[in-house]
Amino acid sequence: MIVGVHPLAGFDKVLHYRVPEALQETVAVGSLVRVPILNTLRLGIVGELGAPKNFPLEKLKSVAQVVHPFPALPPDLLGLARWMSAYYACGLDGIIEAMLPVAVRNGGGLKQEKRLAVAGKLAPEELAALEKRAPQQAKLYRFLAQQFRPQHKGVVCRRLAVGPAAASALVKRGILREETLRVERVAYDDNVGHGELVASQPHPPNAEQAAAIAALAQALGEKRFGVSLLHGITGSGKTEVYLRTIDTALKAGGGVVFLVPEVALTPQTVARLRSRLEAIAPGHRAVVWHSHLSEGERLDGWLALATGTARVVVGARSAIFAPVQDLRLIVVDEEHEPAYKQDETPRYHGRDVAVMRAKLNGAVCLLGSATPSLESFANAQSGKYQLLELRQRVDSRKLPHIDIVDLRIEAAKQRTMPALSRKLVDALHARLERREQAILFINRRGYSSAMLCTKCGHTEECRHCSIAMTYHRADEMLRCHLCGAQQPAPLRCPKCGAPDIRWRGLGTQRVEEAVRRMVPRARIERMDSDTMSKKNRFREVLAQFRAGKIDVLVGTQMIGKGLDFPNVTLVGLVDADISMHIPDFRANERTFQLLVQVAGRAGRGDRAGEVVVQTFTPQAEAIQFSRHADYAGFAAAELKIRRDFHYPPYRHLIHHLFRGPNPEKLKFFAEQWAKLVEKELGSRVELRGPSPSPIEKIKDEYRWQLWYFTHHVTKVVPELVRLRAAFAWPDDITQVIDVDPVNLM
Repeated sequence: MIVGVHPLAGFDKVLHYRVPEALQETVAVGSLVRVPILNTLRLGIVGELGAPKNFPLEKLKSVAQVVHPFPALPPDLLGLARWMSAYYACGLDGIIEAMLPVAVRNGGGLKQEKRLAVAGKLAPEELAALEKRAPQQAKLYRFLAQQFRPQHKGVVCRRLAVGPAAASALVKRGILREETLRVERVAYDDNVGHGELVASQPHPPNAEQAAAIAALAQALGEKRFGVSLLHGITGSGKTEVYLRTIDTALKAGGGVVFLVPEVALTPQTVARLRSRLEAIAPGHRAVVWHSHLSEGERLDGWLALATGTARVVVGARSAIFAPVQDLRLIVVDEEHEPAYKQDETPRYHGRDVAVMRAKLNGAVCLLGSATPSLESFANAQSGKYQLLELRQRVDSRKLPHIDIVDLRIEAAKQRTMPALSRKLVDALHARLERREQAILFINRRGYSSAMLCTKCGHTEECRHCSIAMTYHRADEMLRCHLCGAQQPAPLRCPKCGAPDIRWRGLGTQRVEEAVRRMVPRARIERMDSDTMSKKNRFREVLAQFRAGKIDVLVGTQMIGKGLDFPNVTLVGLVDADISMHIPDFRANERTFQLLVQVAGRAGRGDRAGEVVVQTFTPQAEAIQFSRHADYAGFAAAELKIRRDFHYPPYRHLIHHLFRGPNPEKLKFFAEQWAKLVEKELGSRVELRGPSPSPIEKIKDEYRWQLWYFTHHVTKVVPELVRLRAAFAWPDDITQVIDVDPVNLM
């Protein structure tokens, strides 16, 4: 038996090996194996069966080990990896490594426990003799004789202050028996203790929900590929549609992948899903999958899915690679979120990969959002996707009232630039009096975004990146949010020595300080990447907020979507302009989505909600359309602009980034490359650039960029890869090809 193996060794090439007779029964396409390469053993995935062409078979080496007794990559994932390699211009080995957790690739160890139980009952005289001869053994025997089930060996010995030798002696004599049991490490198995338990019995669906559920049930019943876009306003009950559709898929014997954009959303989603599964499908459980889990939790979750013990996985974008058996349904919640795009190789988009995996499995892909991406909405308008709409909130609850505060007028009234407007402060006091809760959102961490000397105009920039350093007041440090460099905040201007330093811009720390000063009785918590670095900290904070132990939650994007807290009646968007004034054609779309999503966190219970939006540009289209939650109006206006300028979704965009330490050299090679591409690809692409990136330097590397606009990615990317391999690149220039980018900085 001869197999072709894709080695995980940094090169894309299939190598062939003999399979020893002892391993032949466990080897199949998709098996994870160890194979000899030069003088070492490397991991690889079996990609094909059969002998190579034009190669002497007697020179073939042998497979050394099969890591798992079943394929680590099922056929659909292997096919998906090959598609991703061709579409996203990245190596197959890198994609396979992204699909398989480290513990799976290493053949990680299972957690086991030794347990003790009584094997044979002692007669009274035997027990009396044992107490005289070995009192510790007798003490252990007496305790275990009173137990109904085997007990953890280490715990019992510690609790009784008995040495392990006493247990071993009793086992050797046959008085006790010792069992070794595998203990599965289940992520979020303690949701109840963190306040995430939710009702398992659903409310009857309203007419719109029932229509969507019926349409999805029909699509699942047809057992063929299809994509549905569930466009439902915030609070319209999209999650209920997801859960009932998952129930339908499970009852048909299928598996389910449920994607959420942020780790912060996972506990709430897992609690709802597990609670519902326990009620409607006993025996089914949801495996959690994201990068914040321990390697043991990832390994045990992967094994449960790969062996079919579990058939539902919920997690962030990497959960799309979970080895779910008989996949029938993929749900992508908040499908518009940029968090689904991986910002390092392989630079895949979780939503688009979900659609392709559904296609490979003949499954249904359900995309859901209150503010769908314009790419998905255009596909629904063209008939490529099925459009399902939920226009009403559940129980006919009203959308929150939105107040727009013009910060230009507010600054003139207060004769300073305030973090919080008078209207927002008054609203916070009113909520505190009524024992209601509030969320304040600003998508920038730190205290201030820049240090400015009012005498000479100096702004302290990072020495390694072309960006101003952010002031963190908690420890009086300036930090670069791109490379992580930090330095003590100066008391005097580093350039002219004047003490006239001012801190410009807002961050979560400054907003938190303003709330503590203006509403001193409020219990406040801040959620951003600075405070949520500890494992499970975000779960603890959300549980405290749900329990009413926090009055005001201040945070970044991690609290701006998906979360459901019925007692929240006020949401403040502290600076709506942050996402609007950046060099990105999606800036208006992102701002509209952010405003609608953040506003949707208010008024989800029985009480009316209010939203206060602070902005310097109240007349902007994104703000005015969001004020009325008019997605259709915004989409029509924005799609017209995209169509006029031939931007996505009307053409694909490919970003080619060049990085290096010498800006002149970088510019020269980028220009030479652009000339070659224009000559070779001609009318198949429209080139724009090369030009310096908006952020010209990061981590001491200068950055130039080139844009390719095309209607056919699959015809252009292979040509770019071929030309790139033949081009004489200097060793100190790195380039990255990013297909369908979401970050243009």
